[in-house]
Amino acid sequence: MKKTIIPFLFIFFALNSISAQDLDTFFKQSDNFFKANVVNGKVKYAAIKDDTKSLDDILAMAKGVSVSKSDAAQYQAFWINAYNLLVIDGIVKNYPLKSPLDVPGFFDKAKHKIGGKSITLNGIENDLLRAEFPAEARFHFVLVCAGLGCPPIINMAYQPATLNDQLQKQTVLALNNPNFIKVNKDKVQISQLFEWYKGDFEQKGSTVDFINTYRKEQLPEKAKVSYYPYDWSLNETK
Repeated sequence: MKKTIIPFLFIFFALNSISAQDLDTFFKQSDNFFKANVVNGKVKYAAIKDDTKSLDDILAMAKGVSVSKSDAAQYQAFWINAYNLLVIDGIVKNYPLKSPLDVPGFFDKAKHKIGGKSITLNGIENDLLRAEFPAEARFHFVLVCAGLGCPPIINMAYQPATLNDQLQKQTVLALNNPNFIKVNKDKVQISQLFEWYKGDFEQKGSTVDFINTYRKEQLPEKAKVSYYPYDWSLNETK
């Protein structure tokens, strides 16, 4: 009996150790990649296209990474980074282009092998993140779709230890950005993001209530809210 148990335990702990090591490497290499290729919320797609090795290496390693919802911060950080990396990879594979929508099925048809799954970008956003953590509306300000209408991508990876602070910071930045929330006296124009995912933002009140939770200058109490068209132009820096 002991001879059976000991090798089993060795394999179990070895696999867990490898998984943890891969995750640490994933976060470190992702952080290096974003620092090298993101400037002021825009991505150096042309430069990445010229040398895809660092991105290819991260995604190849991430295929076998395993994360569990029992560690919510680790799970969320992994899938947020995975989403943003896969968006960049999808753009680079089809570059040059003017918008992610130039690629049929970019979000809902193309499948990616990552985290032990074969999944679309919409699958990551809707099934692995939103469905599993329905109270967390701040996901919408860190998942970056490659369009200028999306909140800007940051030049660092999301890390388990700092995830809550990062989610908070990016949400506050977006909702205080006059180009994202456009205020003209009592008339307020907001992104179609709030229309598409209205249920996420109205769990504890109105959309305006949600926005005001993060704003330094509150929107007018009787604000007339409308949605401006989403800008799908590529978030590219030259």
